[in-house]
Amino acid sequence: MDRGLIIFTDSGDTMIDEESQIFDSRGIVTGAEFIPGAEQVLKSLYGEGYRIALVADGELESFRNVYRENGCGHCFEQWIVSETVGHQKPHASMFDTAMEKMGLSEADKSRIVMIGNNLKKDIAGANRYGITSIWLDWSPRYYHAAEEPDWQPDYTVKTPQELYQLIHRLEEELQTARKLSLVTAAFTGILYEEEYAGT
Repeated sequence: MDRGLIIFTDSGDTMIDEESQIFDSRGIVTGAEFIPGAEQVLKSLYGEGYRIALVADGELESFRNVYRENGCGHCFEQWIVSETVGHQKPHASMFDTAMEKMGLSEADKSRIVMIGNNLKKDIAGANRYGITSIWLDWSPRYYHAAEEPDWQPDYTVKTPQELYQLIHRLEEELQTARKLSLVTAAFTGILYEEEYAGT
């Protein structure tokens, strides 16, 4: 099935448990564990045909190490990392780069979701950029109250399992809207043809 929804996701405390990170002497992460349930959700969404981009702050080497170790690096179509972009979220350049690398346009924004754990960075960034924001409120770290209006997420989930269910619901809603649009377009075409024939 052709999936309509496109997924941008953070890494730390969204996929990977930041508390489990192991650092080398340079401050590069050499290994880390998934938060409970996240590995299966990532693999399932990838296996179901969703296009997924990693959009995360940090060093590219750290992410390469972590996802090479856990064998899930192939799940990401693109790796958008602040070290290589030159800005951190919520800066628009992180999302601009993701859009460009994924071959997306302004018209695609309505079908993009950004999943993250940080209201100030992930959620505010997504909201300002005009894409759907999903807050994974799993970790006790960082902010837990929307201190600014644009920190308010479109959706909140507590676990990767809830996230998986939400993604499927949003996909179903998107597919329904697509079918309705096609029916409306076809019906409009028929009416136009009948009107034209009667003139």
